[in-house]
Amino acid sequence: MLAADIFRPGQWTDFFLLVGTGAVTLTGLVFVAMSLNLKEMAVDATHRYRAINTLTGLALVFMRCALVLMGAQNYQSIGAELFVVSGVSAAVFIKGYARALKMGNGLRLSRIIGGTLVHVAEMIGAAIFFFGHLPGLYIAAVAIVVNTCYMITAAWLLVMGAFVQETK
Repeated sequence: MLAADIFRPGQWTDFFLLVGTGAVTLTGLVFVAMSLNLKEMAVDATHRYRAINTLTGLALVFMRCALVLMGAQNYQSIGAELFVVSGVSAAVFIKGYARALKMGNGLRLSRIIGGTLVHVAEMIGAAIFFFGHLPGLYIAAVAIVVNTCYMITAAWLLVMGAFVQETK
């Protein structure tokens, strides 16, 4: 199944529109939630880095979707875009959570491992697609959705953590 033979960009438009719209909407909601709990976000390293990772991660999901939707691209350009932006997202994610683990409390190592694995899966899928195999796009697309869901749980943990800290 070579992507060059069977990749139809128009079949993916609705998927990337949905995911990109959801990511940018969630980014706005997380920003508002952070604004309401600004003191707690600034004081606690876990909250601060979780906020940075969640906002950056959702913005980069939006960026991936926007880049894929640009016209006149082939499978190689889309694979390269997904790979590079996912790599940037992974670097921000790992750096932020590594700092939070060192400075904060309450952050589990399983979250950094899980999030890293999702990023790696997307990068592998993007590379497979770049080299002409359509299943790579499916792998990358599923990883983007899982990553978005992962960030939704991070946003929930962020809000709940700030609420618990505020009530103490």
